[in-house]
Amino acid sequence: MNVSATDIIQSLSQRFRAEKATAFSTVIHIDLSGKDAVAYTIEIADGKFLLKQGLIGTATCSIKCDAENYIALETGKLNPQLALVSGKVSVSNIEEMLRFIKCFKRFDETKDLQPNNPWQEFTITERPQLTGPLKGIRILDFTRLLPGPIATMFLAQQGADVIKIEDPDNPDYIRSFQPQMQGYSAFYLALNSNKRSLAINFFTDEGKAVIHQLIKEADVLIEQYRPGVMAKCQLDYATVKSINPTLIYVSVTGYGNNSSLANNAGHDLNYIAHCGLPYVSGHTPTLPGFQAADIAGGAYMSMNAITTALYEREKTGKGNFVNVAMTDCVLPLMALPLALQQHKDENVSALNFELAGSIANYNIYECADEKHVALGALEPKFWSAFCEAVNKPSWKELIIADARNISELKEELSKLFKSKTQQDWIQFLKNTDCCITPVNNLKEVLDDKYLNEQNLFIENQHPAMGNFKTLRHPLNFESTNFAQNWIAPELGADTFAILKQTGYNDEEINMLLQKRIIH
Repeated sequence: MNVSATDIIQSLSQRFRAEKATAFSTVIHIDLSGKDAVAYTIEIADGKFLLKQGLIGTATCSIKCDAENYIALETGKLNPQLALVSGKVSVSNIEEMLRFIKCFKRFDETKDLQPNNPWQEFTITERPQLTGPLKGIRILDFTRLLPGPIATMFLAQQGADVIKIEDPDNPDYIRSFQPQMQGYSAFYLALNSNKRSLAINFFTDEGKAVIHQLIKEADVLIEQYRPGVMAKCQLDYATVKSINPTLIYVSVTGYGNNSSLANNAGHDLNYIAHCGLPYVSGHTPTLPGFQAADIAGGAYMSMNAITTALYEREKTGKGNFVNVAMTDCVLPLMALPLALQQHKDENVSALNFELAGSIANYNIYECADEKHVALGALEPKFWSAFCEAVNKPSWKELIIADARNISELKEELSKLFKSKTQQDWIQFLKNTDCCITPVNNLKEVLDDKYLNEQNLFIENQHPAMGNFKTLRHPLNFESTNFAQNWIAPELGADTFAILKQTGYNDEEINMLLQKRIIH
């Protein structure tokens, strides 16, 4: 179906959410250039919406871009943040634009261009019967982006029935992230396999009623909103525990639910910065290329919270509320630097912390082919073995030398490693017990012999992405094959089946569809 910018803009009237526009007034100019150039003025005032052709009056916010880019944005093919950064879209008042966007349901060409389209049940590819230690546990997953989704994906691989719940008008943002192939985000696929998808507007009374029905039979609810958001839609712990006293409720936040920073916005960088990780990651505070707080602090600790609370419930029969504050939970990564700091007058950093590169025998070195090796010969026995292998016995005592000698030793090692290629060094030292490994680039990680023989990647055939690898739960249970899986579901792929399973009949489901409560 060919969609024009005019089609999308004119559909705003049926996508308008009056309940989101109370006490809000604005005038928006949408000025689209290019082959299908159009211009519109949108007025919102106290829950009312007015669309006019042309740029009329003074705008509170002006949005300018090429018509093709506007279509790509509205249909999820262009990431909004990347569009702004790259200059593909110009916005005069971003804060006003964000308030404006919340007043409208997400554009769906299958519904918004055909408003009377009847309910059609999704065809779901046959899925394997999952087994594992969590079989029979149902998890209602309200999380998005990275921390919660990777946790629930791993729990689903362990056998849990994970229902990913998204507002169809404001689904998981990661669905729109690049890279994309035919409208599918690689990031979304990487974090959401083995789940079922329920697309429902749970901010409405009808949507809340559906969720409350699901909560009656659920074991776990996990959410990742700022404190107070779930209370607005009557899905906070105080409300839902009266519906199901045995429910385990996990709230993933940046700074906890009740701290002085509870309502502060933040991302992985902010949480690790708070705990000092960048300070020991390079000679100056350095941003790691991975999300330590999201995964170690958010995902792994959420899994810990859920499984621990399930075990406690087995003994007490009672549910529980657990807050996973990512800042708190990433702090243990700094256990050794913080212990060292208490015995030093100067600040501990990568310049004076042995495990952060301040010594020669625990470091990364460049080779002749510009690839790198990691030398982890920390203990004397490993360092001695290395010195013998490279015919440098005089180096053995230098690992306890002063800073000047250590600097000289680093220079000598740098010269030595540049005398051979990475693979030459790995081959040369393969029988030497000295803790040396190649520093793999990401292509090499995907092809790595050890990682693949450990079956840490699960391969799926995706209709758009082709052969696509996702991560397997890293634990090995003798009795469970965690590699059984299915690809991440399309938005709302299981809505019909889940509602039928919950007790809703066809007439009730069609009513929810016509009211645009479900997708």
